[in-house]
Amino acid sequence: MIFAKFSAEQEVILTFSKALYIFLMAQENNSNMEEKINSIFGLQQKHKLELMKPDAKLRISKLKLLKRALVDSEEEIYLALQTDLRKNRFETAVTELFFTYAEIDHAIKNLASWMKPKSVNKTWSNLFATNRIYYEPKGVCLIIAPWNYPLQLIMSPLISAISAGNCAIVKPSELSAATSSVVNKIISATFDIHEIACFEGDAELSSALLKLPFDHIFFTGSTEIGKLVMAAAAKNLSSVTLELGGKSPVIIDNTVNIKKAAEKISWGKLVNAGQTCIAPDYVLIDEQLEAEFIRHYKAATQKMFYLNGEIDNSVYGKIINKKHFDRLSKLIKNAAEGGATLEFGGEINEENLTINPTIFTSVNLDNALMKEEIFGPVLPVLTYKDLQQAIDFVNAKDKPLALYIFSDRRETQKKIIRETASGGTCINDVLVHISNPNLPFGGVNSSGIGSCHGIFGFKNFSHEKAVFFQSKFGMTKMIYPPYREKMGLLKWLKKLM
Repeated sequence: MIFAKFSAEQEVILTFSKALYIFLMAQENNSNMEEKINSIFGLQQKHKLELMKPDAKLRISKLKLLKRALVDSEEEIYLALQTDLRKNRFETAVTELFFTYAEIDHAIKNLASWMKPKSVNKTWSNLFATNRIYYEPKGVCLIIAPWNYPLQLIMSPLISAISAGNCAIVKPSELSAATSSVVNKIISATFDIHEIACFEGDAELSSALLKLPFDHIFFTGSTEIGKLVMAAAAKNLSSVTLELGGKSPVIIDNTVNIKKAAEKISWGKLVNAGQTCIAPDYVLIDEQLEAEFIRHYKAATQKMFYLNGEIDNSVYGKIINKKHFDRLSKLIKNAAEGGATLEFGGEINEENLTINPTIFTSVNLDNALMKEEIFGPVLPVLTYKDLQQAIDFVNAKDKPLALYIFSDRRETQKKIIRETASGGTCINDVLVHISNPNLPFGGVNSSGIGSCHGIFGFKNFSHEKAVFFQSKFGMTKMIYPPYREKMGLLKWLKKLM
């Protein structure tokens, strides 16, 4: 065999040619992808008009098909989430699958009622008229999902979109690639692309999708990316739902059972290795109870997530990727260097992307740990002298997605609810408020815009259209010009106002 020898100049040319070929292939692939996106978007724009008819039976049949497809794919889903996040089978069932099944069942049970036009009260100006609100589909919707609950957080808005009679393009996260692939497979096998389509890809794909004039965009992710999504939507005047995050605080007073509170907070903080948008981000506790809380938190954590003194990877998840692992590792390092006291944990394992449950006290408020959403298994514990101090601390920050109150004193509960703002508030527990589809779930300002789940998700993907049926006895003619003979009527009208 004869090996060709190249001069230095030929090597440079060859290298450049390879790079040019790779670039051109990437451009061609991007061009093909954009062409495919535009084609499917066009198909859905035409098909949305056929879905305008309020057919509850048809929508329910689609929801049933989706549930059947999920049930048939359960084993693939379990494996995918184990691959992406090292989720235990039980955790996947409870937080991803069963949650989604419950949402579908709730929609099936209530959809016919949600879709019925709603009568509203009359005023003097339409005394004999009939006034109703009709719910019509928004049209073609875009759903961009995150990686931390990669099944639940794409299926939940999709259920609402289908319930409201929309077409949809869904884009799962590329970071949870195994689950993304299963989601794509389920959607592709269940729906026609002119109704529901799935695209897999990175931020470049999201950018291409966001250029299109969708009727509604539903995004779940970080506040920073949420701002970009909203800016892109504004160019087409697309309505948006933004499910974001923030630093969700826990306020604990001296009336509760600290052991039970610590156990609940430990579970809520450490499920999915802390990668939960409504996970407790930091604790504010009466200064006299700090040591007791830390003792019980450590005991609860060791009981749930450790085995023989070591972290139990069969029940404790991993960080999604090296980038997020490095971010959290840096937070821990900087907190310690900044004078915070490490009370528990702090161990990291780069090989399997594991960060052990970690507690800090005496954290400098200027430290990054108190400036950004942690989104990991690190818990800062802060103390307060009186309740107002804790309330003022929470109010000095952006409005959180969730606020947790642990108090057995009704007056304290009411005071905190009344004097703070948050997407949702949960008293004497954590996370579980998201499981009730009769409650709206969503943020406020920097933690989100709009609500989802149940009827709130249905309304989010619907346009509430005002419909006015005038009676033959309508009285509006009395206010028509000419006005010269009707000035006395103003006194009578003013009394009716």
